[in-house]
Amino acid sequence: MKVYYDLHIHTALSPCGDDDMTPCNIVGLAALCGLDVIAVTDHNSALNCAAVEKAGREAGITVLSGMELETAEEVHVVLLFPSLAAAEECGKEVGSRRLLVPNKPDIYGSQLIMSHDDRVVGEEKNLLVTATDIGVYETVELARKYGGVAFPAHIDRPSHGILQMLGDIDEDMGFTAVEISSFAGDEFVNKWINRGYTVMRNSDAHYLENINQRSVNFLELDSLTPQSVLKKLGRR
Repeated sequence: MKVYYDLHIHTALSPCGDDDMTPCNIVGLAALCGLDVIAVTDHNSALNCAAVEKAGREAGITVLSGMELETAEEVHVVLLFPSLAAAEECGKEVGSRRLLVPNKPDIYGSQLIMSHDDRVVGEEKNLLVTATDIGVYETVELARKYGGVAFPAHIDRPSHGILQMLGDIDEDMGFTAVEISSFAGDEFVNKWINRGYTVMRNSDAHYLENINQRSVNFLELDSLTPQSVLKKLGRR
């Protein structure tokens, strides 16, 4: 079955995310855009996954819990998990391995923890957009430890993209999928398909208007479940 997706979306928990990136707004717009499945991927944290998952169930949108990890090399890698519990457990480990620097909301932005009905229930006090001590070669095994998958984010972009930071993707890193932004051309996309990777065109949305529209971006899945998504992305 064809499943239309956006597997890299930030909420208002990410300091660089707009405060309008609330659970109800995200799943509501995803539904309007004709998407079937989305993923919550805030920086180094899964604290808003529960709220978006619950809002998604009420809106009929499948939501995967995840995060966008910043490695020791300052490469961004998306981690996706089969369940909320797995994401939250991994989030605890990631939280114990990142530099703890107090956030300054007036400089970096707010880091809002929300309920499924868009109420602010807390705020993350330490800045989330900092590097962890987790190396890029560790990320696939870290995800697998919690039943998930890992893939390098926006590999074509200069900011925190793996190609800009490290020059190439080493086979020993173990990645089976890559994310390429909508700005990259067909030649670049085909290069990575020909190297055997599953290629995704996620939005990395920090604002509501950035969320993917239903278009040519779909995955062929056995079923509309987190497990089926992970199976697809973990296969090479």
